[in-house]
Amino acid sequence: MFALAAPSAPAAKKTMEVSTFASIHLINVNMKTMDETYPVALVTGGAGAIGQAIAEGLLKKGFAVTVVVRSDSQGKRVVSALETNASAPISYKTCDLSVHRDILALADSWSGPLHVLVNNAATCPRQRTLNAEGIEMQFATNVLAYFRMMNAFADVLTQSAPARIVNVASYWAGGLRLDDLEFTKRPYDNDSVYRQSKQADRMLSRAFAMHFDAHGITVNACHPGDVRSKVSRDLGFGGHESPAQGAATPLYLATSSDVARTSGAYFAHQRQERCQFSEDMAQVMELYAVCGRYDRK
Repeated sequence: MFALAAPSAPAAKKTMEVSTFASIHLINVNMKTMDETYPVALVTGGAGAIGQAIAEGLLKKGFAVTVVVRSDSQGKRVVSALETNASAPISYKTCDLSVHRDILALADSWSGPLHVLVNNAATCPRQRTLNAEGIEMQFATNVLAYFRMMNAFADVLTQSAPARIVNVASYWAGGLRLDDLEFTKRPYDNDSVYRQSKQADRMLSRAFAMHFDAHGITVNACHPGDVRSKVSRDLGFGGHESPAQGAATPLYLATSSDVARTSGAYFAHQRQERCQFSEDMAQVMELYAVCGRYDRK
């Protein structure tokens, strides 16, 4: 895990000198291996409505895409749905993202470069559920998995720089309590737990942006849109936008030259918006430290 030094005062969001992915493609077109011919993206939650739409959008932009799913049946379904019209390779890997050892195994199995990591996987069970490590499931999947994926793939992203991390969060965020991240002191309500997890994702994006600023990697968070999905149904929302509409802002952050130098920011509807959660640097750093302690238990 990276050690982040707390700044003496709240720092302005950083901008970075990062080239566009068009240049990556042009630099590598003469390479012989498949993974070096295309810019490469990894998308978690690839079997969900938004995740599959993000993967499809990246394929259309010439990325070789690997989706992370929970089962072979999900992976085969996604690949079958996308490969016919894909202009670049599509593949899948299985992983239980709620479990640290599975994420480490996923990173250990990775071969070749990685230019874009999209943390998108989320869950929202209506009853309090624990993962295999005894951690509350939303915190394990929606928060710790983002934290762990960014740490686990840090070396390959650095070696592949310029690179980008996109953390799919939500405007539906708030209520975080650092002394009760797993809702052991409060009654479990999946809506409140989800809101806390999305606040945490926005804060962790700021923390990792600070570290990766020196490594050629941008980190941004976004609200994807109100899409009808399993998560939205579990929250009791219908959703009025298509998966493609929901994928638009994550794709914008993953590929647009407009944001090639932007890091540590929060976006909605392809526009940067103020994020009050990431402005409290003391809380941002404490959340980062607490997440790190889970991996040292």
